[in-house]
Amino acid sequence: MKLKHLTLSGFASLILTTTLASSTLAQMDHTGMAESTGQFQRIEQPLWSRVAVTSAGLGLIGLELWWFLFSKPKSRQATATDGVQEVTVTVDGGYDPSHIVVQAGQPVRLNFYRKDPSSCLEEVRFPDFRIAQVLPVNQTTAIEFTPTQPGRYEFACGMNMFRGTVEVVANGGQAALPEPLTAVKFAHSPSHAVDAAADVV
Repeated sequence: MKLKHLTLSGFASLILTTTLASSTLAQMDHTGMAESTGQFQRIEQPLWSRVAVTSAGLGLIGLELWWFLFSKPKSRQATATDGVQEVTVTVDGGYDPSHIVVQAGQPVRLNFYRKDPSSCLEEVRFPDFRIAQVLPVNQTTAIEFTPTQPGRYEFACGMNMFRGTVEVVANGGQAALPEPLTAVKFAHSPSHAVDAAADVV
């Protein structure tokens, strides 16, 4: 809740500062400058043009804030086949799904199908399980591990730009809905796995 309040306050401050700065600049008299240099002249812009540009800029800022702070990751529960929990993860501009729910104590196989040729996504890392795997383009690469402790375990690309979470629940347990990822903290051991959103508060 504090994060939302802080974000909304920051956004309101940004709008207020931008408005005050643009109105101050608009009120300055530029005729003296044009006469002294002989090179620059003031260009009159219609009010609708200024309003349209400002509105478009604020809209893009709002979209960016929503995308990085408030959008929820796609979630999927692993399906068990022959005693192995399995999920296919598409790697294309990120991970889809980026939140995977599995049961503790059962083997997990994550099949990463990489479509995106960018170098950032050529590797995936699971620091808690000491796994780093290269993902060839247009191929499926299986990564297997067995989580023993419930908790949230982060995975990320080689450059740590794109991230996802494997949520391990106790047998018969229900997973909570994923929280928006505002910051990610990698846990150093399964007993210290922490929710990323709680670290921000």
